[in-house]
Order: sequence, then structure tokens, then C-alpha cells
Amino acid sequence: MLNEFLAPGVLPPDLRVYAIGDVHGCADRLAALHRLVAADARERPTAGQTVLVHLGDYVDRGPDSAGVLDLLLSPPPVPGAEVVNLIGNHEVMMLDASDPLAHPGAWEFWLDNGGEETLRSYGLEDGHPEPFALVPEAHMALLRRCPLHWSAGDYLFVHAGIRPEVPLDRQDPFDLIWIREPFLSFDGELPMVVVHGHSPSAQPAVRQNRLGIDTGACFGGPLTCLVLEDRYMGFLAA
Repeated sequence: MLNEFLAPGVLPPDLRVYAIGDVHGCADRLAALHRLVAADARERPTAGQTVLVHLGDYVDRGPDSAGVLDLLLSPPPVPGAEVVNLIGNHEVMMLDASDPLAHPGAWEFWLDNGGEETLRSYGLEDGHPEPFALVPEAHMALLRRCPLHWSAGDYLFVHAGIRPEVPLDRQDPFDLIWIREPFLSFDGELPMVVVHGHSPSAQPAVRQNRLGIDTGACFGGPLTCLVLEDRYMGFLAA
């Protein structure tokens, strides 16, 4: 049974959102969490709309990035749910690395940040002349169409955060996928309650202006799902 708490924002009464933090190649955890989401939806059916939001960083570091992207391309765990797959900084690194002529240094930068583990999940062996030939075009197309943000009610869903005291329509896309400070330590009012990943912590960071749900799955922590409905929130973890 999901334990619910008063949330810092409000969703429209006909909407439930499941938001999942950074997966980083942990396909087994994502599959398990999808099963928990499906079970929760069965136990607490809603007549309204259900949206499943993945907050980015699907690839790198963990053992099965290829499996994660396969899951994102599969039917949603809740039949009829809308799925929103946001882009994270690791997806941007992977896309840049796939075109090193346009992005000098991107290949080495990606490999230094977990790209090697991603390529090995596709069966890469040392000395392969064209590593990206192993990656299905459907996976690259998925990454290319991931949006930077999504919003509903009082909430803005984004990979990393926003720059405080900058209007939402003037935010730098770089900040949306990379920022830590001054966002994490900012305790003032933001235009919306920001739901984000990117900055791992041992447990979800619950603040009046933000909800951080990267709990370090690839470092041995759980993979966390934030459940939002009306003015309440709860957490699922695998």
C-alpha cells in the first residue's frame, strides 16, 4: 500500500503522475519498478489520466543501458498511460559522441563518464572499428526525440533543475540537464515545484521548491519513483 504525504504542489484532479529518477543502465531495477507502478495502478485505479515520466540518464555506468532503452520502447506498464522520456546529460553525451566530427572531444568525454559500459551492453569488444554500428537506430532515435522538460499543475519535470531567479522561458537548456548549484541550495521560491534527478542522494530530497529523486541506483542505491496525485505524494522503490 502506497504511503501518501502532503506534497508541496497540486496536480489537476484528473491526473496521476509516476516520475522515475536516474536509471543509468540498471535495467533490472527499472523492470522491477515498472512492475511496482503497474501493481499500484491496479490497486488504486483512477478514472483520470496516468502519465509516466522518466527523468533522463538512462544510459552509462550501469551494466545494461541497451536493456533500459528497450524497456523505454516497450508498451507502458500501465495500459493507456502516456509516457514522457526526458533527456539527461548522459543522453546528450552519447548523442554528441556519435558525431565526433561535429563535437570534438565528445567521444573521449563520454567514455570517461560511463560510455564504455553502455557500448559493452551492446556487445562491443575491444578493437571494434565502428562502435555505434552496434547501437540500434531505434535507440538513437529515441534519444533524439526526448524533450528537455514537461509540466503539469504546479510541477516542472526536468533532468537536473533550473537556474533560480531566471524566468522559465529564458532558462538555458544546458542548465536544465547539467545544473547543480546554485539550484540545489536555493531555498527561495521557484516559478514551479521542480521534480528532478541528476544529483544523487541516499533518499529523495523533499523541499518546498523541489523534489529530487535520483537515489543512486547505479551506485547501489534504490531506483525511486515519485507518485503525485492531487495534493499528495508517495514513493515506490526497487
